Amino acid sequence: MDNSKSISLVISSYFYGHLAGHAIDSVISQTRKADKIYFVDDGAGDCKHLKEIYPEVEYVFRKQNMGTVDNFQDMLNRVDTDYVMFLGADNWLRPDTLEILEKNLNDITMYDILVTGEFKDKWCGDYGIGTPTKGGYQYWGRQGGHHGSMLYNTVKAKEVGGYCDGYGGKTLEDQMLFNRMVKNGANITHVPEALLYYRRHRENFNDVK
Repeated sequence: MDNSKSISLVISSYFYGHLAGHAIDSVISQTRKADKIYFVDDGAGDCKHLKEIYPEVEYVFRKQNMGTVDNFQDMLNRVDTDYVMFLGADNWLRPDTLEILEKNLNDITMYDILVTGEFKDKWCGDYGIGTPTKGGYQYWGRQGGHHGSMLYNTVKAKEVGGYCDGYGGKTLEDQMLFNRMVKNGANITHVPEALLYYRRHRENFNDVK
């Protein structure tokens, strides 16, 4: 492990203002502190109250919605640390996530997920993933796969062009970035522990209301 490596966390929100405090709390309370924390509200306008509560975070409040791909690409362009992780403002991290990932740094560092929220059972059932745990979560192993909150090398991500749409205009920004980095020779480490709580809820828009 190289303790000189710096890490940024980018928390992204679109109509998640009522949930975002939980995500920010989980980031600022990490046992290994992030070197920089960004928060972006992609045009919803429901997160301005957070600036007074969490002044240690750097905020971007967009006047208009840019959409996932352009929003993420703009934020990636702002990052100047060695590594970066994107976190949805409706999700949260285990307190020792960055400490564990720092010990396992690679071009891409993956880890497992606990799925929670009111639609967790339906979503996991529809996609055939997840094993129930004693805590009521669904355990989602991600060995050999990608997810939106992977920790990755900033320079190597920028070398392949960062985020882009999937085939046919589908929003597969994290998968496309993962695939292009791997194709370009990126090395991957998988940590077999659940470090992210992934919330499936009504505001995800693509769930049945």
